[in-house]
Amino acid sequence: MSTHGPFAGIDVARTGLGFNKYWLDTVSHNIANLNTMTTPGQEPFRARMVNAVPISPNSSFGGGVQVASVVNEPGDPPMVYSPEDPRSDENGYMQGAVVDLAGQMGDMILASRSYQANMSVFKEARDALENTTTLGRR
Repeated sequence: MSTHGPFAGIDVARTGLGFNKYWLDTVSHNIANLNTMTTPGQEPFRARMVNAVPISPNSSFGGGVQVASVVNEPGDPPMVYSPEDPRSDENGYMQGAVVDLAGQMGDMILASRSYQANMSVFKEARDALENTTTLGRR
């Protein structure tokens, strides 16, 4: 058992919930900016990717997961032909966002399922602690 006693499961689930919320917020921001266009030569919108790192069970947090870094998606932006837009270059092209919609939808499903799993662990740990504290009263 962890050195953090009966609340270790709750601590781990809490950090997972926080990480998954951040991940879901980041994916939502990426999808919302899918159609962001820029003038060629400017930095395009790039999807942000969240990387996780485990927290040691011996830390003051009692284990779990936290955001290690947030990196921008690499790659060249797609060029979109739109001669009527005033932001187009002299050839009529604009830069699209560097966002892989299919990948973002996959990340959204993973983050959502992970959030649900952490919530389930949190509830089960809470219920177990609640039952333990009422054992002497029965």
